[in-house]
Amino acid sequence: MTQPDSPPSGGARTVRVPEDRAGQRLDNFLLGQLKGAPRSLVYKLVRSGQVRINGGRAKAERKLEAGDEVRIPPVRIESPQDGDRSPPKGLLAALDAAIVFEDARLLAINKPSGIASHGGSGISFGVIETLRALRPRDNLELVHRLDRDTSGLMVLAKKRSALTELQRLLREDHGSGIEKRYLALLIGRMPDGVMSVDAPLHVGLRQGGERHVQVNPAGKPSMSHFRVLERRGGQSYCEVRIETGRTHQIRVHAQHIGHPVAGDDKYGDAAANKRLREQVGLKRLFLHASTLEFALDGGKTPYSLSAPLVPELLDVLDRLQSN
Repeated sequence: MTQPDSPPSGGARTVRVPEDRAGQRLDNFLLGQLKGAPRSLVYKLVRSGQVRINGGRAKAERKLEAGDEVRIPPVRIESPQDGDRSPPKGLLAALDAAIVFEDARLLAINKPSGIASHGGSGISFGVIETLRALRPRDNLELVHRLDRDTSGLMVLAKKRSALTELQRLLREDHGSGIEKRYLALLIGRMPDGVMSVDAPLHVGLRQGGERHVQVNPAGKPSMSHFRVLERRGGQSYCEVRIETGRTHQIRVHAQHIGHPVAGDDKYGDAAANKRLREQVGLKRLFLHASTLEFALDGGKTPYSLSAPLVPELLDVLDRLQSN
């Protein structure tokens, strides 16, 4: 348990990072210290230099080490009123029903499309806030994230040891850590049944702070493998295995090969999306995280987790088949 080395008497306090928090990102550490603070506020505090590590400025993604001294400025967090800080009952019920796996260390859900991984930027409640409200006795932490519009498998850790091991596996790019597979409907007919895309990705910011990713030689190495499962209604229903987990990776790689993901309003084909919406009722991004395979305890305990394709996407495939 973290103990402040100087008391929070209305001013800044300093917290020494304990052994069991070594390797945690600064932003996630601060969210644990500033209960109820929105993520946007945490980033603002870090960017402005009000948060310090061992006396120096640091970025939000900085990995902490045991013994680091973190200066945390005084923050006023509005107290909840009339229960407005609790997730809506419908969201609580939806995520409770979405749980597909649980053991002593992990909890996995089949995330519905339209729900963000975490709150912030005008979103009050994401997956992590809602599941923490559902499971107040569990110390839940996100192992990874999914785009808001992507459905499918999301894993949360219930134990710090599982979180750190999984995050280490996720950092092991090019296939040695975690095997991640998605299901996607791509616009048009892919010329080959199997296609690998090795194209570096760079994340840029548009006006207003919106992230936009593009293939760029200066970007980070990124590898995706597309395999056509079926051709339906002139489109390509694919399984996608990714060796790296870059922001918007599948969506940008699909655009790069000329077959964008159906329903993608950011990197996709607007005319094709309109046709699919009118003809088969596709109203969302057709991208679903289907499986995760990994092993904990140094490779001794294998996990194979899966989340079935959600009904609204199955309906689209059925309608495409009949066209």
